[in-house]
This record gives sequence, C-alpha cells and structure tokens, in this order.
Amino acid sequence: MKLGFIGAGNMGGAIIGGIVTGGIVSAADIIAADASESNRLLAAGKYGISTTDDNREAAKADIVFLCVKPNVIYSVIDEIAEFIKPGTIVVSIAAGQSIDRLTDAFGIDEIKLVRVMPNTPALVGEGMSAVVPNDNVSSEEADYILKIFSSLGRAEIVGEYLMDAVTAVSGSSPAYVFMFIEAMADAAVQGGMPRQQAYTFAAQSVLGSAKMVLDTGKHPGELKDMVCSPSGTTIDAVDVLEQEGMRGAVIKAMKACIDKSRSM
Repeated sequence: MKLGFIGAGNMGGAIIGGIVTGGIVSAADIIAADASESNRLLAAGKYGISTTDDNREAAKADIVFLCVKPNVIYSVIDEIAEFIKPGTIVVSIAAGQSIDRLTDAFGIDEIKLVRVMPNTPALVGEGMSAVVPNDNVSSEEADYILKIFSSLGRAEIVGEYLMDAVTAVSGSSPAYVFMFIEAMADAAVQGGMPRQQAYTFAAQSVLGSAKMVLDTGKHPGELKDMVCSPSGTTIDAVDVLEQEGMRGAVIKAMKACIDKSRSM
C-alpha cells in the first residue's frame, strides 16, 4: 500500500507521524509533495519518508491525501486529476469542500473520495476527526481510513450533513478552549500564581476534565455536580458563569461558526 501526501505542513505532517508511529504503513511506502523545501526536509528527516516538489508524483499512490487549504485545492486537483489511478482513494481535509464539489473537480464519477475534518490536537496525538466516505468507498476501505485517523486520537464516520456542526464542535473548538485556559491562567496569576505554572494547572485541569467525560460516560452536568459542594467555592464560581451567560456565549459562538461553514 503506497500513500501519497500533497502538503506536508502541520496537519499533513501530523497524519504522516501517526501512520509511521502506529506502524500502519512503513515510511518507505510514503511520499509527500510540498512546495516548501523546509517542509520537505522536515518530513524526510523526522519520519524517514520520500519527498518531492512534484504533486503528480504523490498522486500516483494508492491513497492520496490532499492536505492543502481550500483556496488552493482546486488548482491542485486540476494538476493531478489525470494521474489518479483507478481504485485510488483520495482523502481531502480541506474545510468546507463537499464530496460533490470535489467529485466535479476531478471529473471522475467513480472516484473514491473521503472527506475528513481533523483538528489541531492531532499534532499531539489527541485529535478528533470526522470521516465522510462517498458511496464508491467500500466499508473495508472506510475502516482503513478510520484506522489512519484514529492513530491521531479519535475518529468517527459521520453523515456529510453534520460537517458544519463538526467544524464548530471539534474543528474550530480548540481555539475556544485555548481562550478558556488563558482566561483561567490570567485569573490564577491575579491570585499570585506564576504564569507558566498557571498555564500548567489550567491546561491539565481541562485535559483531565475532558478525559473524565470520555472515560466515565457520565453526563457533563453530573460531573459538574460532583465538584459543586454545598456552600462551597465551586458553586459560587458556577453561579457567576451562569450570570455572565457562559453557556449562551458558547452556543452563540458555535452557531456563528456553523453559519460561516455553511456559507463557504
């Protein structure tokens, strides 16, 4: 199985790293194309893969990953379409680009396409990826793509109609979480804690809280109640967050994100 990557930047590199580290495919069977020489040198040195500045070379693989931005993906497709072999699976991580639009761009009705929305925590092996295979992709092939993206954290198959919601709840949400961590750390600094230590305490608390949701299967509200002792410190903090409209602000922000995704 030969894998080709067009784009070896942060996300392309993260996917390559997950594949190689997880032993899914040997580094010798991966080639990455990138216009940036520094990206090529980094990918070759870090993962031991082959690299090229020619997208068409990477397009000859059995699975081709399009790890490029939405504003350039269609020029890349124009360049590589004729080099895609019958049976090749093409995986796109370009935000907001539908299966139908990608299929039209390739001009190949029977093309096997998988649309994926990963997120930046994939860079540290804790990503969440939504996977949407088209009807030409077999269940076994879809499972293989799931295996690849699960090597970056977690991955699930979703209906394409959910991808705008996925953008808000996982694709863009690390930014909201980083803002929350920063705000908590600022308050801790105000309380006398050194800044770097404040970041560590805040980030670890968010990490641990998220793990409790995933590992226990309990409703987040139930876990919140476990922390809120009668007449304690936590319930006073929760009261302020409710008065300041934290829930409403988060929902409103995510709705704006969904609306923007739908308009792309």
